[in-house]
Amino acid sequence: MTAPLGEELARLAGLHGVAVSYQPAPDRTVMASPAAVTRALTALGVDADGPRAVRAALAARERELAERLLPPTVVQWSGSPCEALTALPEGTRLRVETEQGGTRDSAERLPHGVHRLTATAPDGRTTRVHLVVAPPRLPAPPGRSYGLLVQLYSLLSRRSWGMGDLGDLRELADWAGRVLGAGFVQVNPLHAAVPGAPTDPSPYRPSSRRFPDPVHLRVEDVPEYAYVDDDRLRAPAERAARLREAVLEKGELIDRDAVWEAKRQALELVAGVPLGPGRRAAYCDFLAEHGQALEDHATWCALAEVHGAQWHRWPEGLRDPRSAETARARRELMHRVDFHSRLAWLTDTQLTAAQRAAREAGMAVGIVHDLAVGVHPEGADAWAQQDFFAAGMSVGAPPDAFNARGQAWGLPPWRPDRLAASGYAPYRRLLAALFRSAGALRIDHVMGLFRLWWVPQGEPPTEGTYVRYDAEAMLAVLVLEASRAGAVVIGEDLGTVEPGVREALRERGVLGTSVLWFERDWEGDGRPLPPDRWRADCLATATTHDLPSTAARLTGEHVELRDRLGLLTRPLEEERAEAAADAGEWLDLLTRLGLLAGTGGGGDRSSEEAQVQAVHRFLVRTPARMIGVWLPDGVGDRRPQNLPGTWDQYPNWRLPIADGEGRPVTLEELAASPRLHALIDVLREAPEAPEAPEPREVPGVPEG
Repeated sequence: MTAPLGEELARLAGLHGVAVSYQPAPDRTVMASPAAVTRALTALGVDADGPRAVRAALAARERELAERLLPPTVVQWSGSPCEALTALPEGTRLRVETEQGGTRDSAERLPHGVHRLTATAPDGRTTRVHLVVAPPRLPAPPGRSYGLLVQLYSLLSRRSWGMGDLGDLRELADWAGRVLGAGFVQVNPLHAAVPGAPTDPSPYRPSSRRFPDPVHLRVEDVPEYAYVDDDRLRAPAERAARLREAVLEKGELIDRDAVWEAKRQALELVAGVPLGPGRRAAYCDFLAEHGQALEDHATWCALAEVHGAQWHRWPEGLRDPRSAETARARRELMHRVDFHSRLAWLTDTQLTAAQRAAREAGMAVGIVHDLAVGVHPEGADAWAQQDFFAAGMSVGAPPDAFNARGQAWGLPPWRPDRLAASGYAPYRRLLAALFRSAGALRIDHVMGLFRLWWVPQGEPPTEGTYVRYDAEAMLAVLVLEASRAGAVVIGEDLGTVEPGVREALRERGVLGTSVLWFERDWEGDGRPLPPDRWRADCLATATTHDLPSTAARLTGEHVELRDRLGLLTRPLEEERAEAAADAGEWLDLLTRLGLLAGTGGGGDRSSEEAQVQAVHRFLVRTPARMIGVWLPDGVGDRRPQNLPGTWDQYPNWRLPIADGEGRPVTLEELAASPRLHALIDVLREAPEAPEAPEPREVPGVPEG
């Protein structure tokens, strides 16, 4: 049994945004342990080790809050009064230095941006804070659209070097926009990975979220490639051909490390070609725009080549990005720093080209990028931004009805106090970088804008607690940067979601995510939710990268897979029966709605292809503003791209798109697939979205 928290410790925790309890269900409250609360406070720089320290820290915090005029970051939504400013003592003088370079003596009618505000009260107290002025909400997506969801590495063409790349993405977007009438293509996070042997293949544990991974480059599309001697390029090109053949013809897994080694060899040769004047100017502009952030990232990459990717094991002086030792090492490795800086630039240009091709192909949105919830503790971001991360903590999820042990994801969380003190500078720069080449941004675990479950290093997830962020500031920065880019924002709001979060997101124009199998009348009879009761402000899909494909779900093959891997927690027959009943309820609803008379499977309503089409006809019946088709569903793929809870038991993040027999399908074959075209026809013939029902709260589903 958890020991009770003392009253003073609980008050101290509350003043720093550390929760002392949580509710896994509406009728159940679980208290956090004193150790979990104390360690979270310690990670925030608060000494809570013992009653005397707690009393001193509590008195200091209460005094600080009583004396300060304003919090470190203040939010003002355009057209609405700012409560923090209206609560200032009468006679307080304001001076605003705008982001645009002007000065004002009032906070009224300020332009959108992040400004510096100085407030001077009549009693002489003065404070200087950040003032975020943002539009009240993001505009809705342009019309109703449907699009494709794909893990880019899995999308191989006959030109790929063993895994899908940005050339394939550009080709897919161009074709899908012009031929299929698609409005968007959503991809997995393309963040830079932590190099290793082997590299962690998960796109959700990156080294850096600020810069993309050059493994995604289409090497031949780099202009300087044409000027490299053919004989020198023969070896990496032949290796690339073997890697492509191994995946597409021999059934081997995608080998990211081998792909990168081949591309690295070629890119080293390409980097030896001098840039032309225009290209040199563009590269210099990129260096100037990204400044210190890019220099840090490239320095980490260069140091990792010498000392390995685990920076905590580097010589002590190199663990500090601002030390004299690091500056000296940067100078000594300047050629490698420049190489990695150039790779970031080349990847950025190909990302931009993919988005440009998507829009030119008629896509209303274009490329939907994905923002992972955090970064690897040994990666470039964690090294360069140490002051902003909570040392000794991991993001995760608490125990709930779906996972009694909870989860720890091994990702250090941002410190909310340091973010606020900086005006959310790292967060702003991150979003601005992602929106450069995005028509929309999906935010993984969007609930993290409000609170995150912090798990102390070395402890089980049950020994964690929630730490709260300033959600208004996080949302204001998100809305500001998205509006500047003219981009849509989609929040992945599956899992345990506290009351009010979805309403707050909807108020600011952030779309949610609705997955068919989780949409049930949880507050009523628990049966599948009819399409007219779905929410409109969402991306509606049949499945995701963390779930079984639609074909596997309908046939029950996902249960057989988990049984083969020893992952079932109940007898196989019980799992089979539950899965069959779940699918059966949905098929019954599809039949009652007249949606199973499709074109697929020769008109056979029992055929899996016809059922997959019916599922998507159902999605069309909902008021969802965006409808996503999992691209592997278009060819009957049975395999999930990721099976949560597994590591080496299953080839997560290493499978190419395949047909129902497991045969890899190339991009060229996808474009010619009658089955995929028939599925898209279901969406092409869709009427305008029906009128949306009143907003409703969506119960929690398992964390992804």
